[in-house]
Amino acid sequence: MAVPSCSAPGVWVRGSWQRLGNLFTFVSKPLCSAAAASRPLDAQRLAERLRAQKQEQKTKKPVPTNPVQRRVQELLRFTEQLQRVHPNVLAKALSRGLIHQDKDLVVINKPYGLPVHGGPGVRLCISDVLPVLAKMLHGHKAEPLHLCHRLDKETTGVMVLAWEKDVAHQVQELFRTRQVTKKYWAITMRVPVPSAGVVDIPIIEKEVQGQERHHKMTLSPSYCMDNGKIVRVRTSRNAHLAVTQYRVLSSTLSSALLELQPVTGIKHQLRVHLSFALDCPILGDHKYSDWNKLAPQKLSACILKKLGLRQSKARHIPLHLHACQLTLPALQAGKEELNLVCKPPRYFVHSLRRLGLKMPSRDQNGDEQATHSGAQ
Repeated sequence: MAVPSCSAPGVWVRGSWQRLGNLFTFVSKPLCSAAAASRPLDAQRLAERLRAQKQEQKTKKPVPTNPVQRRVQELLRFTEQLQRVHPNVLAKALSRGLIHQDKDLVVINKPYGLPVHGGPGVRLCISDVLPVLAKMLHGHKAEPLHLCHRLDKETTGVMVLAWEKDVAHQVQELFRTRQVTKKYWAITMRVPVPSAGVVDIPIIEKEVQGQERHHKMTLSPSYCMDNGKIVRVRTSRNAHLAVTQYRVLSSTLSSALLELQPVTGIKHQLRVHLSFALDCPILGDHKYSDWNKLAPQKLSACILKKLGLRQSKARHIPLHLHACQLTLPALQAGKEELNLVCKPPRYFVHSLRRLGLKMPSRDQNGDEQATHSGAQ
């Protein structure tokens, strides 16, 4: 909108009315009072102003007094900010939290809410910052880093990058041939029975019928019950072999901390096996807690009380799935295998403490012992 003619002589003000704000009001009041009094307020401008005020009131949310609710709100805001942050800022944050770096590999601690690849609605992802991160670590002439594998957007923890494309392909082949040992920690609703075992059930992607049609991964079992007998059924061509080892590290009556070791690497394998095979969905898994609909996870009254939350706020709880350890075989002859360990994020540790779960610590022999969780 052009600057009104009643501006002070010799003063040049750029921008629209909205951008000028209080400054324009201050400058124009003494000079334009007579003209403004004689001219009625434009209806369209008045409507726009009222809409803006109403929108501003909606966006202003009261600060929760409960510390857990405050933390949930902070995490939600942090996740939204990750999509708006400049790639240089994100690369700097990743460089400060490096787990390992050598002439072949760079291992980062992937934050929550950051996708690995781009897609619809994705403003920023890990692959976008690889050129910037490489220059921060190796100077301005450094070539971009290469992805060796992927983690889900909501999953945190160990992620391996390579300096050279050939090394990246070598590591990818190790993942493909299941030579890489991966361990995850997950906080679950309910406790699996038995407390340790192997889930060996194929997984397939299917469309969920309903008000909101969407696709999910689900179980495609090779056996079923027929009149009390176990009968083998024909496996779908689209089903993928999926095997997960699990064991309970700590538990209460309503929740558990599990160590998961996926033998295969199917999309959303851990989430599907825990939710649909063991009936112990991961805390914060709003996609796989219910097959028929996409809705916030329904938490028990006990868990809500321990977390200090209301069910209406459950939709903001992040997925509590953390890639805590990854063991890579030696990439060259004469070298030792690489054991990469990553501490869980702060919200994960806080949830452990709230739920009364114990976090394992490693002794000098590498064995895990359950101890009271502390801030990481």
